Amino acid sequence: MGNGGQGIRTLRSILTGVFCLVSGAVSALEACQDASIHLRGDWGQARFSVEVADDPGERAKGLMHRESMPVSAGMLFVYPRPRVVRFWMRNTRIPLDMIFADAKGIVRHIHHEAQPLSEDLVYGGNNIQYVLEINGGLARRMGITKGSALRHPAISGQDVAWPCETP
Repeated sequence: MGNGGQGIRTLRSILTGVFCLVSGAVSALEACQDASIHLRGDWGQARFSVEVADDPGERAKGLMHRESMPVSAGMLFVYPRPRVVRFWMRNTRIPLDMIFADAKGIVRHIHHEAQPLSEDLVYGGNNIQYVLEINGGLARRMGITKGSALRHPAISGQDVAWPCETP
C-alpha cells in the first residue's frame, strides 16, 4: 500500500491554505457585490463567489443536478424574513456545508457535509434568513464557526453585524 491518500490530503491542505490566504485578504474598501459574499470571524476572513437564490423557484432548485462546484463558489439562499429553515439534498449530487445565519448575518448553525441525494431534512434553526451552501468539508477546513458574520448586499438593515460599505 502506498501513501497516495496522504499525498492527496496534503495537497488538499495546501490548496485550502492558499485559498484561505487569498480569500482572507478582504479589503475594507472592497465593495459589496451580488456575486460575492464575505465571511469573517476569529478564524479569519474569506470570500466566495455566489449565485443568489432569492425567490421560491430558485430556492427550490438550489444546487440540484450539478456534478461539481468550484472550491471558491457557493449559493446564498435569501428569505424575505427570518423563519424556520429545513433543507434536503434531493437531486443534489455534491456534498455541501450549509451555513445558517440570522437577519443580522450572524452564523447560528453549520451543518457539515450534507450527504448527496439524501431526503433527510437538515434543520437549520429558527429565525434564519440566510443560508450559504459551500463545498462539503470546507467550513471545517477553513475554521468557519458559529458566531461568524456574513456580508452581502442582501443582508441589509440597521442592525446587521457587518454592513456593506457605502461609497
